Amino acid sequence: MKTNHAIERPGTMYEAIGGADAIEKIVDGLYKRIGVHPDLVPIFPDDLTETARKQRLFLTQFFGGPKLYTEDRGQPMLRRRHLPFEITPTRKDAWLLCMDGALEEAGIAEPYRSAIFEKLTMTAHHMMNTPE
Repeated sequence: MKTNHAIERPGTMYEAIGGADAIEKIVDGLYKRIGVHPDLVPIFPDDLTETARKQRLFLTQFFGGPKLYTEDRGQPMLRRRHLPFEITPTRKDAWLLCMDGALEEAGIAEPYRSAIFEKLTMTAHHMMNTPE
C-alpha cells in the first residue's frame, strides 16, 4: 500500500506564522517598545490601545489573513494616513528596531521572520515624509 507523504504548506504568511495569536504577540511586543523609545514617543499617543488595535488589523491583512483592516477602516492608504506625523529616517529606523525586537520576542521563525522584516522595511521606507 502506498501512502501519501505530501508536506502541507500554509497558504499565507498569516497562517505560516500562527495567525491571530502570532499577530497579537508581535503587536504587544512592538508597542511595548514604541511606548518607551525616545525617538518614537513624540509621534505616538500616550495611550497606545487604539493604535495597537489598528496595527493588529493591518498586520492581519498585510500578511494574508482576513481583510479586517479594510472592513474596519477602509483601504489602508498608509502613506496618506501617516502624513500628519513627521516620519524621519531616524524614526523609520527606530520603528524597524522595535519591530525587529517584537518579531524576535514573538518567536517568529525563519524564513518567515526575514520575509516579514523585508516587507515591513519596504513599507517603512515608503512612510518617511520628513528629512532629518
